Amino acid sequence: MQFGLYISVPFCRSKCTYCNFASGVFSAAQMGRYVERISEDVGAFRGYAAQLGASVPDVVDSIYLGGGTPSLLPAEELKKLFFALREEFKITPSAEITVECAPGTLTDDIIRTLATRGVNRVSLGVQSFVDKEAASVARLHTREKTLSDIERLRKAGIANINVDLIAGLPHQTRESWEYSIDQAIATGVPHVSVYMLEVDEDSRLGRELIAGGTKYHAHFVPEDDLTAEFYETACERLNTAGIEQYEISNFAREGFESRHNLRYWTRQPYAGFGVDAHSMLPSADGCAESVRLATTDDYDRFFVLPEWKASEVSREQALEESFFLGLRLNRGVELRRLQEEFGDNCRRYDAVIAQLADEGLLQASQGSVKLTARGRLLSNEVFERFIADPVNIKM
Repeated sequence: MQFGLYISVPFCRSKCTYCNFASGVFSAAQMGRYVERISEDVGAFRGYAAQLGASVPDVVDSIYLGGGTPSLLPAEELKKLFFALREEFKITPSAEITVECAPGTLTDDIIRTLATRGVNRVSLGVQSFVDKEAASVARLHTREKTLSDIERLRKAGIANINVDLIAGLPHQTRESWEYSIDQAIATGVPHVSVYMLEVDEDSRLGRELIAGGTKYHAHFVPEDDLTAEFYETACERLNTAGIEQYEISNFAREGFESRHNLRYWTRQPYAGFGVDAHSMLPSADGCAESVRLATTDDYDRFFVLPEWKASEVSREQALEESFFLGLRLNRGVELRRLQEEFGDNCRRYDAVIAQLADEGLLQASQGSVKLTARGRLLSNEVFERFIADPVNIKM
C-alpha cells in the first residue's frame, strides 16, 4: 500500500491578516531546531504509530511541504529534511513532491535545492495579481515578482506550478478579480486554486470583520454575495480556458490534479509531521476502520516531547467522511462503491440525498451523487447533513 507524507512548516516572513493557520514569524535558529525535531519524529514514527494502534504503509508516492512558507527554510535545512524522509521511507521515483512557496522567497539557492532534491511541483501563494490587494493583507510580493518566479522555476525544470488566488480580499472589485484570473490563465500554469475569504475569529482580519471595524482594510472587503459572484466567475473563466474544476477550490489541466490532496478527499492514508499536522493510517488490528493522529498546534509545546493524539475512526464515521470529503470532488461519490464497502449502512442517507436534490444542492444520477454549482457555494451546509455530530469539517 502507498501513502503520502505531509510536513508542516509554520514559518512566515509576515503573518497575513486573513491567515488562521498555526504559523508565525520565527528566527533562522528556530528553523534549524524545528527541522531537527521533525527529523527525530520521522525516524521514530513507525514505533509511535504502532503504540497508538496504527499501521504505516511501506511506500510513499506523494510528499507535501505546506505552511507557513517552506521556501523560507535555509537550503541546508531543506536538504536535511529531505534526507531524513528518504532515510526512513521508500519514496517511489514517480512520487509527486510539492513545496508551498511565497513569491519573493525563491532565491537561486532555494530553487536549485528544490530541483536537486526531487521537488517536481510548487504551489505559489499569490492570492492576487493586483499589488494593492496583496499588500492590503500583508503579502510582500508584487505581480512582477510572481511572474519572474514562475519563469525561474520553469528554467530549473519545475513546470508543474499551482497558483493560489483568494476571492473577497480588501479592495477587490469585479474588474480587479477578472484581471487576477486572466493573469493566472496567461501564465500558462497547469493548476489554479481559488478560495473564498474565510471570516472567523482565528484571523486578525476575520475578527475585525466580525466586530465591524476598519483595521486591516476590513471595511474594503466585498460583500458575501459579491465574493460568491467572484468564485462563480473564476469557475467559468478557468473551465473555458481548459483549467477545469475537479474539486470545490481546485482547477487543473488534464493530468495535473494534485495527487497529494486527492489522498485527503478519497480517504487514502497519509502521515503528517510538524506543528498541527494530521495523519490518517490503517488500523493495525483491524478493530477500527482507520486511525487518525494529530500533533499539537502550540509551537512551544511541540518541542516538549513527542506527542500524537490518536482517535479511532469507526465504520460509521468512515462512511460520513466518504460522503463529505468525496462530495468535494466534481465527480462526486459513487454510491455503488460505497455500498460495496459499507453495505446497507449507506441507505440511511437516502432521505438526505433526496432532500438535498430537491433543494438543488445535489445531483443524483447513474449511481453517483455530486454537488451542483449552487451546492458548491453552500458546501458546508450540505456536508453537515451527512454527519451525526457536526464539527469543523474544513480541509
